[in-house]
Amino acid sequence: MSGSPDGPGKERGRSGVGTDVTDAAPDCPAWLDRFRAEAPKLPVPPVFRPAPAARAAAVLILFGEGPAGPDILLTERAATLNKHAGQPAFPGGRIDPGDDGPVAAALREAWEETGVEPSGVDVLCTLPELYLSHSEHRVTPVAGWWRAPSDVAPGHPGEVATVARVPVSELVDPANRVMVRHPSGIRVGPAFHVRDMLVWGFTAALLTQVLGAGGWDRPWDTSRVEDLPEDVVSLAARDRGVGDREVDVAARD
Repeated sequence: MSGSPDGPGKERGRSGVGTDVTDAAPDCPAWLDRFRAEAPKLPVPPVFRPAPAARAAAVLILFGEGPAGPDILLTERAATLNKHAGQPAFPGGRIDPGDDGPVAAALREAWEETGVEPSGVDVLCTLPELYLSHSEHRVTPVAGWWRAPSDVAPGHPGEVATVARVPVSELVDPANRVMVRHPSGIRVGPAFHVRDMLVWGFTAALLTQVLGAGGWDRPWDTSRVEDLPEDVVSLAARDRGVGDREVDVAARD
């Protein structure tokens, strides 16, 4: 897709502090109330504490309601990419000079990558910035309510392989949750088996915090450990340091 969608720009939250967008989504469902109150105050694990010189980026945590109830929009990156190849992710990317802050960037990237119409999204809040050491980005998660869902599909087949609305019920199902181990044998972090995807690393760590903030999390067996599949490790090896620092966040938080 090309062009730039019209979308609201919101004020950037301070480092380590999220922002509640008061009265921005008056019609959002009650099941989002707790998340909206708690998400801007989420603690930032030491491994994700922002570095001031890092490049600014944003991702969109988009909540909707589908046939299976509340859901969250995820993508899977194309396996041909040099960075983040084959990895499940929230829609998002670098904040461009023309973007009016992280909210505008997150909405623009979601529109370009998946076809989400910004006019159908009500912004709920921003979460505290998180630092990704391997890519040297400060990432602002932007949470939104999908008030008027649009059809979604990969906007750039060379960048996005899959777009999926994943029900929250599947994400919190204990049968779909594991801890994954990097080949080094040292790092362990949370992962989700959903929709033929293994969601791990930064995205899984952030999802874990999101589910907890919303009060949707369910007890699960954290002693269930799996090795990362060889194809996942091979693709991740294209990124310097992926799987070393980011993958073990929930285990140490």
